[in-house]
Amino acid sequence: MTHALNGKAALTHLGVIRVEGGDAASFLQGQLTQDFLLLKPGQARLAAFCSAKGRMQASFIGLKRADDILLVCCRDLLATTLKRLSMFVLRAKAKLSDATGEFALFGLAGEAWQAVQSGAPLAEPWACGSDGQAHWVALYPAMGQPRGLWVGPGDASAPQGPVLSLEEWLWSEVRSGVATLSQPLVDAFVPQMLNYESVGGVSFKKGCYPGQEVVARSQFRGTLKRRAFIAHADGPLAAGQEVFQAGDSEQPCGLVVQAEAAPGGGYDALVSLQLSAVDHRLSAATPEGPALTLLPLPYLLAADV
Repeated sequence: MTHALNGKAALTHLGVIRVEGGDAASFLQGQLTQDFLLLKPGQARLAAFCSAKGRMQASFIGLKRADDILLVCCRDLLATTLKRLSMFVLRAKAKLSDATGEFALFGLAGEAWQAVQSGAPLAEPWACGSDGQAHWVALYPAMGQPRGLWVGPGDASAPQGPVLSLEEWLWSEVRSGVATLSQPLVDAFVPQMLNYESVGGVSFKKGCYPGQEVVARSQFRGTLKRRAFIAHADGPLAAGQEVFQAGDSEQPCGLVVQAEAAPGGGYDALVSLQLSAVDHRLSAATPEGPALTLLPLPYLLAADV
């Protein structure tokens, strides 16, 4: 099944945390899974904020500008995450605020994404460009189509291109294989359970942050037993649903991370599964729920490179 994924979508489900001050980068360095001290103006990072037990509390696309850092995250997690991060500022010269109302966020795909880059296409995910007002970040492609995130002032002209519905964009997010954490999944995953170490979301060379020991142990001691997969079902799927394998109706073997109606019918989803369950018949929500068919990931896992 192919789908012409081309155009722009207003990303009303996302919000923006602004981090400013002389210690903004060093503060985030001590809180998130990616290296923000090495982040230069005009660069972006995928990152997670974890508990002391290494469980993800939020995920971000972090964008460095001249005088601040913007963290784009799910709006349903923004207020709680802002409060929790602010608790750790202490004497650091860093100020965190909800800047959602100051920015417009668009997802761009296909020709709409290519057009905004002004003839200098960004080759790698998380590369960033700017025209002085707006910034744009290359994302992982979906269904072979290039995609990007556009972040501009709220009063700036929107990028050009045909309109995509938010649902089409969210489906493309699922098919990209890169998860954005939302409220139903708080505290459910170590970053590698969502393949974050394979899509640029974790640095194993930086200093300490909450949960670092657990994340490192999962990576280097072979204790990781769950991974993220793309799945299709004929029936409806939703984030937070449990996944069951045939023969075990008592103990779920995974969770639905993100799900959206597929243009060709049925639903596509990102699911985090126990590796031992991958070769079994799988169903969502209940043991008798919609059957899941696993699809290929559009990227290689770091362990397979």
